[in-house]
Order: sequence, then structure tokens, then C-alpha cells
Amino acid sequence: MPIYEFYCDNCNVVFNFLSNRINTTSKPACPRCGKLEISRQMSTFATIGRAVEASDDMMAGMDEKRMEEAFGSLMQEAEGMNEEDPRQMASLMRKFTEQTGMSLGDTMEEAISRMEKGEDPDLIEKEMEGQLDGDDLFSFDGMKKKALSGVKPAPDHDEKLYTL
Repeated sequence: MPIYEFYCDNCNVVFNFLSNRINTTSKPACPRCGKLEISRQMSTFATIGRAVEASDDMMAGMDEKRMEEAFGSLMQEAEGMNEEDPRQMASLMRKFTEQTGMSLGDTMEEAISRMEKGEDPDLIEKEMEGQLDGDDLFSFDGMKKKALSGVKPAPDHDEKLYTL
């Protein structure tokens, strides 16, 4: 009898459902919050030998290892950067979004574009007050916080077996 995995984005939980026959079309409601038609997940299967499990948290198409590598690379580059040059900071922010595949949002994109033109980050922040979150947006740590603010943690796995 097949076991299917389904993910509820409201609860951020993966659930296991047992079916008495192959069933590729049914989408159950979430056992916790009742959301209708939670999404089917690709399940891993057993292998002989040592298996390597992929990260469940793709962070908008981005795996944890790739994120760590991007942060490490950019931290090294940031060490030699002239913090008084808005173009260099904007370049670093662009590389960050390209390497991680993450979006900092439309407002931050506008701020980066203005910095690429050489505008003063303090002036940009003052003019965009209320639209930007955080007090250190144009630092590497601020950029990292902004990027990760909308990222859900890896989903929990409910160990109970539900009937499909």
C-alpha cells in the first residue's frame, strides 16, 4: 500500500497519508488546520547503503548549502569593500541576489538601483522612510536579515500516518 506525502503551507508541516490503492489524484485536507487540497510532495525512497537526504527548506528555490556558500563568498568580498562607496555596496547586493536566487523585494531593488547610480544610501533611506524595514539595511547584516525575513524554516514532519 502506497504512502504519500503532502505539505501544508499554512502549518509548514509535511504529513504522511496511507492509501489502500495507487491514488495520484486525491488531495486531502490538512489534518491540523483543515486547509483544503494540500500539495503533494515528491517522497524519498529507501536505498541500500548510506543515503543522503536533500534539504527540505529550499528558500525560494535555494538550498541551505548554496546559501552558506554565497554568504561566505560575499563576506570575504565585503571585507575589502569601501563602505563609503554606494556603488560597491550596490554591487555586493546584486551579487548576493544573483548567487542566492533570492529577491530583496521591489522597494529594496529600487534602493539598490539608486545606489548603483551613486546616490547616497543615507539620503535614499531617508526618502524611502517607512517603505524599508530595519536600521542597517545597507550593511551586509541588514541585507542578510532582509533576505531571510520572508523565508520559512524547514517544514516539520508529522510522524502520524493518516488515511487518504
